[in-house]
Amino acid sequence: MNKYFKTAMNAWYAVTFLVAASLAVIYLRNGKTGLNLFIQEWPLSNLAVTLASTAISWLLIGALVYLLANEKINKSNLWLTAGFFLVMFVYLGILRERFRYGDYHYYLEAATTLANGQPLPDTYLYLPLWATLLRFLVPLGDQGFMIILWVVNIIALSAFYFLLIKILQHYNFSQHLSIFITVIFILVNTPLMRTLGFIQVNLLTMDLIFLSLLAYPKNTLLSALTLALAIHLKTSPAVIVLAFLLESNWRWLAWFILSFFVIGLIPAAINGFDPYFQYVNNAVLLTQIPDTNFHDTSFDSFLRFLNPFFGIQIETTRIMALVAKVILLIVTLYSMSRNIRERSFSQENRLLNAAPALFIFMTLGSPIVWDHHGLFVTLPFLLLLKRIYSPAQWIWFFAAYFFEFIQPSFDFFPWSYGRLLAPMIVLWLVFATRKENEPSPFITSANQWLAKLAG
Repeated sequence: MNKYFKTAMNAWYAVTFLVAASLAVIYLRNGKTGLNLFIQEWPLSNLAVTLASTAISWLLIGALVYLLANEKINKSNLWLTAGFFLVMFVYLGILRERFRYGDYHYYLEAATTLANGQPLPDTYLYLPLWATLLRFLVPLGDQGFMIILWVVNIIALSAFYFLLIKILQHYNFSQHLSIFITVIFILVNTPLMRTLGFIQVNLLTMDLIFLSLLAYPKNTLLSALTLALAIHLKTSPAVIVLAFLLESNWRWLAWFILSFFVIGLIPAAINGFDPYFQYVNNAVLLTQIPDTNFHDTSFDSFLRFLNPFFGIQIETTRIMALVAKVILLIVTLYSMSRNIRERSFSQENRLLNAAPALFIFMTLGSPIVWDHHGLFVTLPFLLLLKRIYSPAQWIWFFAAYFFEFIQPSFDFFPWSYGRLLAPMIVLWLVFATRKENEPSPFITSANQWLAKLAG
């Protein structure tokens, strides 16, 4: 069998060389016009995305044949490898069919204004690092800018696959179960699809947070640096810092403060400090939005919808939203403290027990919570699979999971706000199952079934 894979590998090399050589000859002889004779762009396709997805798929199949030809795939990594290629091929096929992409325009607009020495637009709601890095892509134009971020998101997806498996194992899930859960979770996931479809920065942010959790305590510099980077990309991960502070690891804290300010100096050195003041101004404006959006599942958006029906003044609504978040914070901190006391999720350290509840507040505490932000509650949802015993809790969990990850994004009140309710259900379950230290019957049965299947 091995010789057949080696033959296939040689064939892949030959075809790759012929395709690359033919494209080079055509371009050198006839320029871009010559290439256009051999490539068609259909009306509902984006040529750059088509070429990128085709090229990455071809490289992936080459990598798979290489692994088989060199006997790199064995019983110990078969599931991990199979799951990875399944996830990547499915998403490359799906994303190739999309011909319009959304949020990268906001990034392009912000990067362009910085490149031109102008203030950040009020649609840019992040610290200036991301726009500062992207300003160097502005000369590539809309298509070039978009396709680079598209490829970055594909790379972030592949990293997310491995990191999620690793972090589930870090929480004492078996290897096979971690792989199985990760594959199913990624393949049917509305927030993830929205993130990729809008070329959002969420996957990069989650990768960095997971890296930070996994690196601690062996590599405090890497842990602190990756979390600092995540905060500069999205701001809301700052909530997760509290989990690290509970460890009283002053070396980690020193590295984090240093990393955060050094990273912050990069935009300042290139653009000056004005973008930071503009970011603060944009954040303040975000809290002053007067209307509602059914894709925004924040407390603010939900309460603003009630204004015209009950004659509530917008100032009162803002106070109500603030009170709701304060209550959520109190409940989160209380649940977190009980999880730490009971060592609900891990016997290893306080960090791993504090993080799940904080992910909930990190998501719902924001003044705006788009449906793709559901990706940030990945960990508390999946960790509950190990802890739920009673049928009633399973029903609540599946309802929350459906609202957050399975239900398509749509614009109906109040059903869109299932994504506001779902994380709060999970926060309650995180508290309610705090003393369940033994694996649930579901996990035990799943491990036994997967062990037989793998054997």
